[in-house]
Amino acid sequence: MSGGHSIITATVAGDAQGWRLDRALAAAVPTLSRERLKALIAAGAVTDPGGALVRDPATKAAPGGAYRLAVPDPKPAHNEAQDIALDIVFEDDHLLVVDKPAGMVVHPAAGNPDGTLVNALLHHCAGRLSGIGGVARPGIVHRIDKDTSGLLVVAKTDVAHEGLAAQFAKHSIERRYLAIVAGRPMPVAGAIDAPLARSSADRKKIAVQPAGKGKRAVTHYRIVAPLADAALVECRLETGRTHQVRVHLASIGHPLLGDPVYGRPRARHREVLKRLDFRRQALHAAVLGFVHPVSKENLTFQSVVPSDIQELFGALTV
Repeated sequence: MSGGHSIITATVAGDAQGWRLDRALAAAVPTLSRERLKALIAAGAVTDPGGALVRDPATKAAPGGAYRLAVPDPKPAHNEAQDIALDIVFEDDHLLVVDKPAGMVVHPAAGNPDGTLVNALLHHCAGRLSGIGGVARPGIVHRIDKDTSGLLVVAKTDVAHEGLAAQFAKHSIERRYLAIVAGRPMPVAGAIDAPLARSSADRKKIAVQPAGKGKRAVTHYRIVAPLADAALVECRLETGRTHQVRVHLASIGHPLLGDPVYGRPRARHREVLKRLDFRRQALHAAVLGFVHPVSKENLTFQSVVPSDIQELFGALTV
């Protein structure tokens, strides 16, 4: 900490030749949005590898160069601390791992001002959360969708936040999801390597992009169990883009059952989903592994598949 700021050193990827600085820094520091980085650069909060201030976000980044970011300490959070039960599977002075239930939003936003994971964390941690994520997202290093259940790690200190963010940027975090999809993917195991970005037709959606556009996204999948015109699939994320598993599997013709955005249920599945009152995408973040940013210990956590997905699995068992 220095003069009301957190100092972050961000090393630009070696393959970022020709990239704008804001884009390169967003890739190097995934906890900061590109828009926030633009504002930081314009405010004179970023210095280049030679120590000179950079004020134009469009400046070409120096591949492999180390940039210094002075991120202002967050203003006191206006988010309300709320006594909401959390399933905490690990906690120490630096971080905690939470098993998030389906239906819980990770951080406050339009339409979800409270009742979020952040509100619960503010109560549980009594203000001891990393501030790098800003006022609305204290401690949040990554997130999973509202209606996806499962594991995510939260930073309590800035040191932990930076260390975890670096692992996410290097794609060294182990993340395995279990999903129930329509049909049976062929081959039974493979990789989907397709860039993703906001859909030009619907900004609320993510879509696969032509080669050379969007952000690289890679999902490795394998069928765990065949089901009735469906399959239980394990997905290992090499990258972690918004809606990645949902969009990638839909792009190869096997959308997640229950997905209201990227799926269109087949007749036999529609009846099962209605009978079970299953109203979310069948997706669960089952495994999370990383190196503790302070102790350097290798940590791996597993989450039991929630009852609603187990019930759906049983109803579709051949």
